Amino acid sequence: MDKKEGVLYVVSTPIGNLKDITYRAVEILSSVDLILCEDTRRTKILCSQYNIKTPLKSYYSYIEQKRTKEIIPYIKQGHNVALVSDSGTPGISDPGFIIIKECIDEKIRVSPIPGPTAFVSAVICSGLTLEKILFLGFIPKKVGKIKKLFENLKLLKDTTVVFYESPQRIRRTFEILLTIFEPNTECILARELTKIYEEFIRGSIKEVFEKISNTNIKGELTVVLYLRHR
Repeated sequence: MDKKEGVLYVVSTPIGNLKDITYRAVEILSSVDLILCEDTRRTKILCSQYNIKTPLKSYYSYIEQKRTKEIIPYIKQGHNVALVSDSGTPGISDPGFIIIKECIDEKIRVSPIPGPTAFVSAVICSGLTLEKILFLGFIPKKVGKIKKLFENLKLLKDTTVVFYESPQRIRRTFEILLTIFEPNTECILARELTKIYEEFIRGSIKEVFEKISNTNIKGELTVVLYLRHR
């Protein structure tokens, strides 16, 4: 009798506060044969917190293709594997798509273990309408591409737009936003979600920009805009 194939579990992990993990996530991470993670050093901290002894293997963007080719046969042999990112949900602006797609193509079961995602946390506390949400992930780094992206967004009506940006580029991005959208466009900048220095900077695009202009912004940033029908 052929050995039953394993499962790929896509496991969400805390985006900051290590207590934001589900009982089921801990159970799965403890029971699988292998955990694939972006940075083994980061994941070891989480595993240590919950006494998880499962072996770890790195799975980051530069080795996704190579590692996927190694892991698919391993799962087919009957081993269960958990996929995690450094924080949040794998595949959401983090590695994961390639192995998930390959497992689906190979008829391997892929099972989600839901949990924290930074953009969802930012949106639900934004105070902006949640009827229509457009998530952009990390926006481009080059000014020309950013401008083109934002110009296309001007066509949207009554939509909440959310994206990630780095502290190094956040002021430049707001300068671009001010050249394309109305200065009074509602905006929230969420910083360090679920961590000690969690902060929501609220106001219009212009007001938020003024608040961060002379501040040394640090940490992980999520920007939420509400584009109204004009």
